Amino acid sequence: MNIGAGGRLTVVLFHSMFGLRPVELSAAERLRAAGHHVVTPDLFAGEVAGDVPALEDGFALMGRIGWETIVARARAAVRDLPPSTVLGGFSMGVGVVGALWPDRPAAAGAFLLHATASVPPGIPAGTPVEAHVADGDRFAPPEQMAALRASAEHAGAEFSLHTYPGAGHFYSDPSLPDFDPIATDRTWQHVDGLLEKARRRVSDPA
Repeated sequence: MNIGAGGRLTVVLFHSMFGLRPVELSAAERLRAAGHHVVTPDLFAGEVAGDVPALEDGFALMGRIGWETIVARARAAVRDLPPSTVLGGFSMGVGVVGALWPDRPAAAGAFLLHATASVPPGIPAGTPVEAHVADGDRFAPPEQMAALRASAEHAGAEFSLHTYPGAGHFYSDPSLPDFDPIATDRTWQHVDGLLEKARRRVSDPA
C-alpha cells in the first residue's frame, strides 16, 4: 500500500444530509493541519439544507437528489484516490462509507460519526474502525450498534465504539442546537489516534 504523495495519509470525508457545510470543511482543515491529505466530495453539487437546518430539511434534500445519485457521485470522487484512503462520514455520510467500503477493502481505517454502518468482510485484519454517537441517539439504535460490533468482530477489525451522554445527534456541528464541545473535542482526539494507527499501517504494512 502507498501512503500517497509526500508521505501523507489520504482521508475522504463524506458530508451529512444537510450538504457540504462548514462543519465538514472545518474538520477537513483540522485534519490537514495534522498533516493529512483530505478530500471533501460535494455529493449534493452545491445544494445545502440551510444555515441551521432541521432534520426534515435534510431528509427532503437527500430525497430530492436520490440515494443512487449520491452514491454514484461518491464513487466518482474516490475513484482516483489510493486504495488505502481512510473513510470518514458524518451522519448520512456514514451510509455512504458503508456503500463504498466493500469495493475498497484496503482502506487503512474508517471513522463513523453520528451513525453506524457494517464493516465488510475481507478487510485487512486489525484495520482501525471507530464509531462515535450520542448516547441514546435514535439514528444509532442498540440493534444497529450491535450489528456494527458483530460485523467488525467478524471482519477482524480493531473496533471501538464511543458514546457521549447528554449530546444531541449531530453534536459536532457548532451551528446546531445539538452541539456539544466536550464530546466534539473527545471525538476528534480519538480520530487523531485512529489516523495515527492508519498512518503507521500504511507506512509499514508488514
